[in-house]
Amino acid sequence: MSDPIPRLRELVGAEADGAVALRRTIHRRPELGFQERETTERVAAYLRASGLHPAVRPSGTGLTVEIGEGDPLVVFRSDLDGLPIEEANDVEYRSEVEGVMHACGHDAHTAIAAGLARVLAEAGPLGGRVRFLFQPAEETVPGGAVEMLNEGAVEGAAAAIAFHVDPSTPPGTVALRTGPITGASDRVAIELTGPGGHTSRPHQTVDLIQAMARLVVDLPAYVKRVTDPRQPIALVFGRIGGGQAENVIPSRVEVAGTMRMFDLDLWKQMPPLIEKAAHDIATPLGAHVNVKYERGSPPVVNDPAVVEAVRRASRTVLGDEGVLPTAQSLGAEDFAWYLDEVPGALIRLGARLPDRTVDLHATDFDLDERAIPTGMMVGAVSLLELLAANR
Repeated sequence: MSDPIPRLRELVGAEADGAVALRRTIHRRPELGFQERETTERVAAYLRASGLHPAVRPSGTGLTVEIGEGDPLVVFRSDLDGLPIEEANDVEYRSEVEGVMHACGHDAHTAIAAGLARVLAEAGPLGGRVRFLFQPAEETVPGGAVEMLNEGAVEGAAAAIAFHVDPSTPPGTVALRTGPITGASDRVAIELTGPGGHTSRPHQTVDLIQAMARLVVDLPAYVKRVTDPRQPIALVFGRIGGGQAENVIPSRVEVAGTMRMFDLDLWKQMPPLIEKAAHDIATPLGAHVNVKYERGSPPVVNDPAVVEAVRRASRTVLGDEGVLPTAQSLGAEDFAWYLDEVPGALIRLGARLPDRTVDLHATDFDLDERAIPTGMMVGAVSLLELLAANR
């Protein structure tokens, strides 16, 4: 069998400029989750221009396209949505939509997937099929992954992979990890209510400010105390509110935050644990407690066999020096939902800027576009490796 690498390098080289241009077009016109109709149509047009036949979802947000024929089937997932952030960058492709920008690299993920689909369509027989998912609403809760799963997005698949750009890692590299790589992220909102009253007579009412202060301090410590101390877990509150006057004890106080962890079993146990803990802390103080626990995404747990297949492919493309380890992140990724159904791996793709290091979700986020052809090449060889491993 002939070596496919030279032909793939030729095809990626020919397609890279088009993929970069697609990324910039999408970057200029970002759309929020479940609103990505223009983005969806741009991607569909790009695929149709090379003779492919994408299937747009009935909602008009998100699409799929399949390359090759026969079994096995492997999946490559990308995401379409931007974030409600005003872009601070002064670049030619700066967002033209007020208050919305691509601050997490989804524009690059989409461009890589679209360019890769066109490359593999020209590469010849694949020995199976690759299904590309262009998913809406990765940043929302619940995200678009749940809807696409309900539509059969990974049905019959042997494996699934996805990239996430890493602005702390240099371009021309990928970073891999077996096991948990991102954390679960759930939303927790707790409301305390009581009769209210005068601050001169707290003994005659329920002092909700004091009760909530106890809850904010004690609840994270309580959770850590009743869970395995070897498991990282973070309950952090980002919003608190209640009361309008300094001499009035309010009748309602609320707090909200996120619960993050890596362990899948612990994630499944957490809602009743938080419910019980909140009541144990605040009810003895006289407060009525209402807990709203909203599931986000489970942790992304990378499959060892899929990671090793990607590692082999990445070393073939980038050499040993281009394949790095990566740390766990408590940031969430709804790619996790696909891995409930099929073994897979989330791959960190080096995209650090040459002049500065930025963070995901920052107003000045941008990426080194050399990551796009790197992602296309590593993605192509990884998908072929996964097809071969599952034949």
